[in-house]
Formats: sequence, C-alpha cells, structure tokens
Amino acid sequence: MVVGVRLNENGKVYYFDASNVNVHENATVIVETEKGLQYGVVARIIPDEEVNHQIEYKPVIRLTTKADYKKYQSNLKDADKAIVKCNELIEQYGLDMKIIDASYTFDREQLIFRFLADDRVDFRQLAKDLGAIFRTRIELRQVGIRDKAKEIGGFGPCGRKLCCNNFLTEFDSVSINMAKNQNLSLNPTKINGVCGRLLCCLKYENDNYNEYKKGLPDVGNKVKITEGEGKVISVDVFKKKYRVLLNETNEIVECEVSNEGKK
Repeated sequence: MVVGVRLNENGKVYYFDASNVNVHENATVIVETEKGLQYGVVARIIPDEEVNHQIEYKPVIRLTTKADYKKYQSNLKDADKAIVKCNELIEQYGLDMKIIDASYTFDREQLIFRFLADDRVDFRQLAKDLGAIFRTRIELRQVGIRDKAKEIGGFGPCGRKLCCNNFLTEFDSVSINMAKNQNLSLNPTKINGVCGRLLCCLKYENDNYNEYKKGLPDVGNKVKITEGEGKVISVDVFKKKYRVLLNETNEIVECEVSNEGKK
C-alpha cells in the first residue's frame, strides 16, 4: 500500500510504502527519507490502480507515539532557536541573505535552513560555524521569492487566500504567453501576485483557452472570407466568433467558427 505523506504544513506530498503499517488518512507517521527519519502526516491513501509499481518507495517506519510527538515538538522549538543564532552569525559576517525557516530531521541527523538572497552567497564559513554549534550536518538551501509568499501567506487580488499558502504544494511554470493567450492586460499590477511573479492562477485555465481558440485567427491576422479580404480586429474565444474589417469597404463583418473548425 502506498500513501502520500506531507512532511510539513502546506508542503509537498511525498509517497511511501505503508505495506507493513496499518495507517489511515491524517495519521501521524515516521518515514524514511533521503535526509533521514522524518515526522509527517498521511495526506492520502493511494488507490492501487494509481500506484506506479516500477518505483521502489521508501517505507513508512511506524505510527507515531506520544514520545515521538514530544520529540517532534522539541525539534520545532530548537529549530526556532537555531534561526536566532543563524541570524546573529549572518549579521556578524555581513551576508546578504534572509532566513525563512529552519527544520531538524526527526532523528536530528540534519538541520536545514532555507533562505532568500538576490545573488549567490558564500556561506561556507557560516555552515562550518553552525555545524560546530549544533553538532549536526547543516544544509543551507536558497529558495525563491514564491517560496517566501507561500510561507508568509496573505490575500491575492481576487480577495482569496493565496493559492500557494492554501493548497498548492509545488509551483508550476507560468509564462507571459499565458496572460496573452487569455487576452489579459499585461499591466504588472494586474497579472503579478504579491510575490512579484506572474500569478499562479494564469495556468489554471490556460489549457481551456488553447482548446477554445482552435480554429480561431489571432487579432491582426489577414483573412479571406466570403465578403472579401480583411484584417481580424477582435476575437471572442468563448463564442467562437471573430470580427473582420474588410479592406475595400471598411465594413466590419462578424464570422463564426463551427465545431468542426470551419469558418
């Protein structure tokens, strides 16, 4: 049996083999990861038909105990203290970086710091000092501005809670062509999120727009219709219609694309 486990709130779901453990959704478990043992919550039981049996999944070690929960809470508190110390060293070395969060693996084999920086940072001495202080392996991981928005949260221009902070577990690639494809104004204040990057929701309906636009010309295209030749001046994607300004008469003619794609 394969289960999806979330290792932190609003984090990505990872998949593990739970064949030897009797688990259910929302159960807390100890799992084996590449970074060591981790504490997580079962987000989903994967139906057998959806399981990729060619993948060798790492195992769910066990259901958690009260002692595990106390250790997990202790790790969280110690990670907060580690952030304070790390910030002191960053200020001491004059490094241009901002710590977002820190986390211990459950077995405390590794302490992971995530940080923001505009450029690459030489943090070798910082990592060495942190390793000496906390006596564990240190990882300093640079993340993007979108990750910061996910951690802080807030509300988007739609008035709803940020998608990244609410339900998105990983970021898809979003391009300016998606905004153009949906005939949106390219004003940055309209198409950028609070993180300053393109809105994640531009991708949600992009496939539908691509499907609806099949057979439709682009604005500015020169076309030949029954009434004569002209230039496309507007397109209504959902009605599958477009308007043509005829060259000879300056008359505007509305055309329609049938379900078969014929004009």
